[in-house]
Amino acid sequence: MRTLKEAKVGETVLVQSITGTGAVKRRIMDMGITKGVQIAVRKVAPLGDPMEVTVRGYELSLRKADAEMVQVE
Repeated sequence: MRTLKEAKVGETVLVQSITGTGAVKRRIMDMGITKGVQIAVRKVAPLGDPMEVTVRGYELSLRKADAEMVQVE
């Protein structure tokens, strides 16, 4: 299993689980990132932080640390 951070630009991935706990997990879930949701990676900054993604029709910016906690297939 890989993380959202490893997904390439232009790729659409399916969320399997979120490994964070407490406030970190709640923040990720508040963005609409939950199990079974598709995420399209639109853009990644040159150093990998932040990632621009599309989730449920919304364009979001994710920190690299948060993207590492999202398991995808």
